[in-house]
Amino acid sequence: MASWKQVEEQAPELAARARAILDALRHKTIATLRADGSPRISGIEAAFADGELTFGSMTASRKGADLVRDPRFALHSAAYDPPEDEAQWEGDAKIAGRAVSTGSVDGPGDSPAGDAFRADVTEVVVTRLNDAADRLVVESWREGRGVRRVERE
Repeated sequence: MASWKQVEEQAPELAARARAILDALRHKTIATLRADGSPRISGIEAAFADGELTFGSMTASRKGADLVRDPRFALHSAAYDPPEDEAQWEGDAKIAGRAVSTGSVDGPGDSPAGDAFRADVTEVVVTRLNDAADRLVVESWREGRGVRRVERE
């Protein structure tokens, strides 16, 4: 598994594209695994800081309990409809990996405390349209495999 900094070093263009998409909007979606193994989708905020991808959860939240029990996650950029000129659509980004607890943090102001995590990244995917807007481009990185690009009609 890799830190975000290692992803940036191994796949700088893809990492920059994924980060720009993820940073474009504040809210993202995270998938975690419930105790019975079924998926759970939750809203989340995430940030890139000091070479790490970080996120958190309110104390005693279901998603936090999921991550403590089974740290596998998939993070997805906030979805929005492509503009009329689909060639201008930046695409969407997904990051998968394992959440590593970094302890508790105080919430801002009167907000409750929460649990903090950093991501050990196993996969980064950006899906977008090619310049002609006639094919889907899927670019992905996995540790030890590097970057792959696939175009689909």
